[in-house]
Amino acid sequence: MRILNHFLAGGISVVIAHSCLADATIEGNVALPKSRTTTVVVKRYEIVSKGGIVSVIPPVAVVYLDGTFPRSMSPVTKEIAQKNLTFIPALLPIQVGTTVAFPNEDTVYHNIFSYSAPKRFDLGRYGPQDRPIPTQVFDKPGLVTLRCDIHEHMRAIILVLQTPYFVTSDTHGHFKLSGLPAGHYTLKAWINSNSTSERSVDVEDGSILHIDLP
Repeated sequence: MRILNHFLAGGISVVIAHSCLADATIEGNVALPKSRTTTVVVKRYEIVSKGGIVSVIPPVAVVYLDGTFPRSMSPVTKEIAQKNLTFIPALLPIQVGTTVAFPNEDTVYHNIFSYSAPKRFDLGRYGPQDRPIPTQVFDKPGLVTLRCDIHEHMRAIILVLQTPYFVTSDTHGHFKLSGLPAGHYTLKAWINSNSTSERSVDVEDGSILHIDLP
């Protein structure tokens, strides 16, 4: 049985759930920039670059706890596919040390490359039947922009983070981070390559915090 205590601290609504589980949650909303109406189907977001700022259309945020955390001891592999001349997903947050596979699920050749400082690479041209599927290990934090030299419109973003505690918001800005350890952190929300909101937060065992990031 849980006993719930409610109180306000610095404008943050806190519910402390007294239980044996050290499992905290932060949820809330990020104020996202306004965008034209776009229907999102299977995460078909558009990556745009305007005035040197790389962003996602429709806007979403990557919300994460900023701090020093150990890397996962087990190998982690994620995937960005090319399908219908689109990167899926177009935005992929990962922890440092993650391997990303790039399968070609189209019927044409693709080439994936990056000139971004955290990870520069060129996978060359390859078709859907070519094996092994190309992979890259992302061992430095930062923003990596992917492109295809055959299809100029194709873009994707890999956001490499030091933390294992991150989540992508929905298009309304709502997010929920669960399974968090106790401690003092900075909660950050990446919105685009030029905009990150942040707020200090104290996480207690079993607590549920509601935090809005303006």
